[in-house]
Parts: sequence; structure tokens; C-alpha cells
Amino acid sequence: MFGFLKKNKEKQPAKPVPEEPQLSETEQEQLKDQIERIKIQVKELEAADPLQDAELAKLYESLGLAYEKLSQVDEAILALEKSLDLKLSIGDGYKKLMSLYNAKRAEAARNGDDEGIEKYMNKMDDMRQIAKKVTVGGK
Repeated sequence: MFGFLKKNKEKQPAKPVPEEPQLSETEQEQLKDQIERIKIQVKELEAADPLQDAELAKLYESLGLAYEKLSQVDEAILALEKSLDLKLSIGDGYKKLMSLYNAKRAEAARNGDDEGIEKYMNKMDDMRQIAKKVTVGGK
């Protein structure tokens, strides 16, 4: 009776997770060169005018995004966090950092690492607070 209300019990095949395209050696070298150029720009800007937080934030964001493309996750996280320390923003760097935190949290969950789960959940909570500050405060 009321068979139309019953859920279809047949398991649907899992949708394949799309893989990110692999970078060619040339693309990897270009990103590494870009990282080195950005590092030089950061040092020059910090030496010339350490109060240029907005410009430094952009450079660190670019640095973090380049590291992420090279799958250097920890370096990407550090650079993106530095960017947000200098200037709150909810741009591409913010989105990528949230994604990296979520991936780290998922990895910790797979490994049964409760401390890691809590650490990255707290970091994601901090990110949501940044979004509130930026959207409400207009920073």
C-alpha cells in the first residue's frame, strides 16, 4: 500500500568525484616562478613600506593560491591566513582557505583525529566570523 511513498531501495551508483586536472611540468614550473616573484615583491614591499597591508594581503593571497595549485597545502594555508591577518576579505583566497580547512577536517575525521577535527572546525568558525565582519562591518 502506498508504494509510491516508499523510497527506492536500490542503491544508486556513487557519482564519481571529478578529479582536478593535473598540471603539466611547464605549468608547475610557471607556478614556481610566480611564487618566487611574489616572494620578492612581498620582501620589497615590506622593506619599502610595511604599512601597505592591503597590497601585501593581495600578494599573500596570490602566493597562497599558487601554492594550492601546486598541492602545497600547508604553505597555501599559511599564506592565505597571512593575507587575512593583513586585510579581511571574502574573495578567492577566503574561499580557498575555507575549502582547505574543510579538506583538513575531513582528513582528520578519516584518521580518527579528534583534535584535528576540532582544530579545523574552530578555524572554519573563525572564517564565518570574518565573513560576518566583512559583510556587516563593511571592512
